[in-house]
Amino acid sequence: MKASKALLILTGVLFFICISACKDKTPKPNPALASIDFLRGELLLCGDGQFGELKFSLSCNYETRAAFDMAVTLLHSFQYNEAEKAFVKVIDADPNCPMAYWGVAMSIYHAAWFPPSEKELIKGYEILKIAKELEMDDKQRAYINAIDAFYTDWETIDHTTRAKRFEDKMEEIYIAYPEDIEAAIFYSLALFSTRDRAGKEYVNEQKAGEILEELFKDNPNHPGIAHYIIHNYDNPVLAHKGLKTARRYAKIAPSSAHAQHMPSHIFTRLGIWQESIETNLLSAESARCYSAALALKGTYFEEIHSIDYLVYAYLQKGDNTNAEYQYELIKNQKAFHPMMLTAVTYPLTAIPARLALENKNWERAANLELQEVDINWDQYPWQEAIHHFAVALGAANTNDFEKAEIEIKILNELHQILIAQNDKTKAIQIKQVAIQIKTSKAWVSFRKNEKEKAISLMNEAVAIEKTTSKHPVTPGDVLPAIELLGDMLLEMGQPKEALVAYEENLKGSPNRFNGIYGAAIAAQQSGDIEKANMYFKQLIKVSESSNGDRPELKEAQLFMEKNII
Repeated sequence: MKASKALLILTGVLFFICISACKDKTPKPNPALASIDFLRGELLLCGDGQFGELKFSLSCNYETRAAFDMAVTLLHSFQYNEAEKAFVKVIDADPNCPMAYWGVAMSIYHAAWFPPSEKELIKGYEILKIAKELEMDDKQRAYINAIDAFYTDWETIDHTTRAKRFEDKMEEIYIAYPEDIEAAIFYSLALFSTRDRAGKEYVNEQKAGEILEELFKDNPNHPGIAHYIIHNYDNPVLAHKGLKTARRYAKIAPSSAHAQHMPSHIFTRLGIWQESIETNLLSAESARCYSAALALKGTYFEEIHSIDYLVYAYLQKGDNTNAEYQYELIKNQKAFHPMMLTAVTYPLTAIPARLALENKNWERAANLELQEVDINWDQYPWQEAIHHFAVALGAANTNDFEKAEIEIKILNELHQILIAQNDKTKAIQIKQVAIQIKTSKAWVSFRKNEKEKAISLMNEAVAIEKTTSKHPVTPGDVLPAIELLGDMLLEMGQPKEALVAYEENLKGSPNRFNGIYGAAIAAQQSGDIEKANMYFKQLIKVSESSNGDRPELKEAQLFMEKNII
């Protein structure tokens, strides 16, 4: 769809016909509002403006109810900027509506993403200070107090503790008002925000998932329920439970770039590559439409986030042509919209690293250069580490040990920076860089013929990986440590042990191209022709309808022709 046709600017059709009726009766707003830097302007929504259906019982004036509910649907699909603008329009029409202030505070919290900036924390605190002075009933007060628990004392209390305070308050509302669907939904979101980000027990995710699945039965068009089911099931243990919801969410909120993208989290977990590709192509196009509507000077993060998932999916189909095409779209870009720079900087290092490493193009990996962008890489040590990991692995496998050691030293420095930040939300990042350091050292040792040391280091890396969840912004590890262990064992002439490693990885990361191929070769070398045939057949099936010219596919075809079972 083209932006000029797809853009729907909602100037009064939904919001302001209903709002204007009460405008003259509305008391003058609190003068303190003038000091707050609200996002304002017309809502810029691509497509036909569909973001799902809900009815939130806590809107204020009857005349603002449709506007308020629309704002909440935007909030549920993480259209945070537009959600804030929508809530501000309600404040302008009814400055005594406490829940409109709640909506703005929620829009800048970004519960499922990264912690708000200092500027956003100050803004949220000031907004809620005004809201708490308004008259409201007990239920509204409970909602205001819940989000206020997150913003209060933000200067002295860490993000994780304040997020847990919000969760506890939402649980109280959930228990006190069992008929309130939104209370249950926002409680489930709070559970997700306080989950164990590095572990693999998924306690909060399962609890939230059970609440949401029950609600989904009677609310099949609610965007928040579908969205948060996907987030909570975005892990190898629960992903299979989210497939039906993933296929529905994009239809519930077709105007949201994020809603178009989110199903691919489940598709990626289950190795359903074609569906991941299709939904991310739609998401990237929707993001471009939004960028055009706002006349953004830099690339919008939803576009580059979708491209990251596209590249990953194409590579798992053995489709280098389309993977490279997607990379070409962003490889020379320097300016990016400042919202969610964490999500922007990750693909800028991960995509070129994947293109080299997934193809075992060690020369390309060793010569990667960090993309020149209008962003200070020093502020993003985790993302920068991905680049240095790829270069280290490439250097090790081209026997440039001096270069590899330099890159490992940089990785150690970046690791220490992350640790020194003492930020519990970065636990996954710290562990992933630790895995990269051990893996890089392992391959340097291996290429130096220090096999015992190499295997020991790889096993240490795998042990850490087994206790580390995938970071929510990523489609997967740049290269899984356990898959690299399989590669190392295969080179050492231990195909049976290699097969165990490959198969274990495929349980958690099904249909990975290199994992399937490695398992096929390991089975072949182990003399298990039947299993080798099964994996080669699987490799060909995964790569159907792709522009794949990977030599592994030719090898698979040749093997199957010679070994008809």
